[in-house]
Amino acid sequence: MIDLKGLRLFMTGGTRGIGRATALSLARAGVHIALAAKSETESATRQGTLASVCAEIEACGVGALGLRTDVRDGEALQDAVERAARHFGGIDLVIHNAGAIHLGGVSDTSLRQFDLMQAVNSRGLFVLAQACLPWLRQSRHPHLLALSPPLNLDPAWLGRFAPYTLSKYGMTLLTLGMAEEWRSQGIACNTLWPRTIIATAAISRFGGEAIFATSRTPQIMADATLSLFRQATPDSGRCWLDEDLLRAGGQEDFSSYAWSDTADPQLQLDFYVD
Repeated sequence: MIDLKGLRLFMTGGTRGIGRATALSLARAGVHIALAAKSETESATRQGTLASVCAEIEACGVGALGLRTDVRDGEALQDAVERAARHFGGIDLVIHNAGAIHLGGVSDTSLRQFDLMQAVNSRGLFVLAQACLPWLRQSRHPHLLALSPPLNLDPAWLGRFAPYTLSKYGMTLLTLGMAEEWRSQGIACNTLWPRTIIATAAISRFGGEAIFATSRTPQIMADATLSLFRQATPDSGRCWLDEDLLRAGGQEDFSSYAWSDTADPQLQLDFYVD
């Protein structure tokens, strides 16, 4: 296990949900953090802004840099990476946390919705990885993490919402490819996905807040990310589930992550998890 103090993270998104929890956990471990996101104002359903999360990060005693960026704009994302690298003197850790989702099949997904998911999810990762690569090559502990699922080719999943699945599986395939392409350079590339539904504003759009009773909190993903980044010689090319990663580190009790305070909540598995 290594000490992360002083390392520098570039994360897309990060103003709420899993991204915010992860940023704060890494900040408490001493990591300086650059967030590339769009959120500058709050609403009843979208709480957290670049400014508010950066203030929380700085309260942990580390540096924070908020970069208003639309990851669909390749040049803007590349510029954000360069600004972050100049600000902190480099980049060691990368997380593609920003995401777009529409749970419709081919017959009821518009071209605009399709393009949005591909642009934010898989294309966003491609642009991010290329922009960060020169800095990862200079790092003493380079690691790129994509929040995307294991490749489950069960037709039951493929037939449900293929356009979204394409964008998320595209992220996973890119990550596995980069893991092999950059293995000789010592750059670890992995994916992470929750075993169960995570209680976030995004998931409440589809199931309402009632779904939270069968969910875990975002902290489990944050703790799994922290555990992965702390590995002295991390595996590369792995598709991790949060619970499996924490179990590999010796953790057995996950009750503290349950959103519900009932004694034995019936947790719902996330997409692509059987």
